[in-house]
Amino acid sequence: MRPQNLTAASAYRETSYWLETCRDDLTPRAPLSGQVTVDVAILGGGYSGLWTAYYLLRDNPGLEVAILEKDICGYGASGRNGGWCSSRYPLDAATLANRYGVEVGHKTLQAMYDAVEEVGRVCAREGIDAEYRQTGILSLARGKAQLPAIQRAHSAYERLGFGDQNRLLGAEAAREKVHATQVEGALYSPKSATVHPAKLVRGLARAIERLGGVIYEGSAVTRFEPGDSPRLHTDNGLLIARKAMVAAGEAYLTQQPRYRRALLPMSSLIVLTEPLSARQWSSIGWAGGEGLGSQVNMVDYLTKTTDGRILYGSRGAPYHMRSNMDQPWDAATAKAMRETLVEWFPALEGVAFTHSWAGYLGVSRDWTPTVSFDPSTKIGQLFGYTGRGVSTTNISARILAGKITGRPTGLEFLPSVDNRSPRWEPEPLRWLGVRYVQDGFARMDAAMKAGRPAPLDAPLVRLLSKQ
Repeated sequence: MRPQNLTAASAYRETSYWLETCRDDLTPRAPLSGQVTVDVAILGGGYSGLWTAYYLLRDNPGLEVAILEKDICGYGASGRNGGWCSSRYPLDAATLANRYGVEVGHKTLQAMYDAVEEVGRVCAREGIDAEYRQTGILSLARGKAQLPAIQRAHSAYERLGFGDQNRLLGAEAAREKVHATQVEGALYSPKSATVHPAKLVRGLARAIERLGGVIYEGSAVTRFEPGDSPRLHTDNGLLIARKAMVAAGEAYLTQQPRYRRALLPMSSLIVLTEPLSARQWSSIGWAGGEGLGSQVNMVDYLTKTTDGRILYGSRGAPYHMRSNMDQPWDAATAKAMRETLVEWFPALEGVAFTHSWAGYLGVSRDWTPTVSFDPSTKIGQLFGYTGRGVSTTNISARILAGKITGRPTGLEFLPSVDNRSPRWEPEPLRWLGVRYVQDGFARMDAAMKAGRPAPLDAPLVRLLSKQ
């Protein structure tokens, strides 16, 4: 049995650079076997499930909490993301203000700033060396066509009372921070952080075990039943909850029938360079290590790792019919991403790319997260972070833990609380619509890059993709 576990640990290390370098033993914990009864049963060993368990156990000593994880903690998005602990809510600032009002929008952004700091506090309190650094985010306008996007974003932050914490930079000031090509300006948001995501997720799992929680790995949930005693079934066991069952699988929840149209699994792909030389870094600048991104429709995000590499992420494989998640990788996209990174930084010409991987994030139909607890069915749920889950999961978990135990957190005003997003369209309409938008975004980005007018159908693409 031990050699098999060692082989599994080695395979999990190959999932991403983060899992490879997290310095934790990735040997899977024992799976669920037989029937076990606890106070709270949690489906999913990523950030959502682990943060929920952490706050339940920290604030309620003696509570019995167990987590079921299909693979190992951090195997999903929590161990594959770009390493941003972002203060930006899944909905952009303008949408927040327009949909929920200025007061709620202001409080929501303040809660996000607080969440970034809370992640750092927990790391310090629990001795989790997650390489937490408050570096900020630098949203670049690469080309004059991207300037209106950062200007609109800044106006929205000003409307919500955070203009001073999200500063517009001119071309010269932006280029002083990072020597990327075509930079015409930037929006600088200092109150965000970067982390080593796998060290964070694996450290949280260890903290939960120290607090008395139990984690069963290699325990895929085949069925769950709400009711007076909610039940999670696996091939080899049954987990029964006295007080609550929590669904915390993010994009992977789409594999459960009741969540198939609640979320859209969206592929994201990452390529990573070798450690750069001092000469290369001198040419690139980026001394502050901010999270970088531009205003392309297909989304991009860059992270400077603590060992001197550049991580470049973007949207990955096209959406597959019926939310199939077997193929997150797309070779053509990865090739284009490597070429694009060299366009950003010509000093990278000839650089080796040592790692690449892909994964899924969960997107609700209105781009708003959900956190809720139904006392009648004893089902709690939290999901839908649209790629901004490192910080948003922390907020959602605190709220859900409070709902389960009857302790208000003061965060119940958030748009995500008891949110009921519209369901995604049934197939094949969903596939047709999502593929059309993905293709439209690619064509719009190509036109912007070439200095051409946007495609004639750009207004329709924007309408269909509107938050």
